[in-house]
Amino acid sequence: MKLDAALPIVPLQDVPAIAKAAQEIGFAALWTQETQHDPFLPCTLIAEHSSSMEFGTAIAVSFARSPANLAYTAWDLAAQSEGRFILGLGTQVKAHIERRFGMKWPESVTGKLREQINVMRAFWDNWQNGTKLNFRGEYFKATLMSPFFNPGRIEHPNIPIYIAGVNTGLAKLAGELCDGFHAHPFNSPRYMNEVILPAIEEGLKKEERKREDIAVSVTAFVATSPEEESFARMQLSFYASTPSYRPVMDLHGWGETAEQLSSHAAKGEWAEMPMLITDEMLHEFCLVTHEKNLVSELKKKYDGIADRLTLYTPFVPKEKDEWWRNLTDNFNKTL
Repeated sequence: MKLDAALPIVPLQDVPAIAKAAQEIGFAALWTQETQHDPFLPCTLIAEHSSSMEFGTAIAVSFARSPANLAYTAWDLAAQSEGRFILGLGTQVKAHIERRFGMKWPESVTGKLREQINVMRAFWDNWQNGTKLNFRGEYFKATLMSPFFNPGRIEHPNIPIYIAGVNTGLAKLAGELCDGFHAHPFNSPRYMNEVILPAIEEGLKKEERKREDIAVSVTAFVATSPEEESFARMQLSFYASTPSYRPVMDLHGWGETAEQLSSHAAKGEWAEMPMLITDEMLHEFCLVTHEKNLVSELKKKYDGIADRLTLYTPFVPKEKDEWWRNLTDNFNKTL
């Protein structure tokens, strides 16, 4: 199990120092996200200001971009970083795709994402091996690549693709087609073991692949103080209010609470929502423990589930540096 870090939401000028510090402290990878800023721009700075640490997007919104756009960006980052870049994609939800990005929501989420991935790999095959570009699908057609627009071969052309999801369809697709799966932060070991991992296995078997062919990356809520518990309740109440994430709550028999949370969210009653997250819910979705037991409890909770682990709390240099260093040192000692 590798211990990764999440890049905080910061201006681009702060990224170089964070990248240097993250590598020095010992994280295996540094992940960017797409919330308030573009997820790819920090990646060029991470590549420039680190030398051995992996990095990638967790996630970039795939349905907001064309396969060609994604293919070119990933190709350049793989070349710049000498193969350390991981392309992590997520579909987002219908409301955001249509009302925030102004794009059309597909009839088949897995169908469109499958085509996006296959089109990207067709571009990469063309650029690396000269294979004729001739992709014709339901959502995309890519048949034109003249020398002027061909970036040419690179030293590390096998770019890992991770996709993110909450439900079984995307987990199965990851097993069929991808190098990794980003589990949504709103997860529990039970949901991972009973729903997500079996779906990944189903996809793996379909393509005669093995479990070691895919890395499962989990983001974990952790609380070692009352303040962190309060923060976790707030975030969990937000995630649990999202209708497409309802299966997680339903599995545990908390569907009624999820409906109440959705109702509060629709009315903008955010302050009322954390109070609906009971202690039982908190302990299911968040590791509440003493700091001295954190590493052992993390490994115990996610053993057999996660190949990569990221704390939901972003890594911010000069904030809890000793805490992070002790965490990575102890985590890596017990690998």
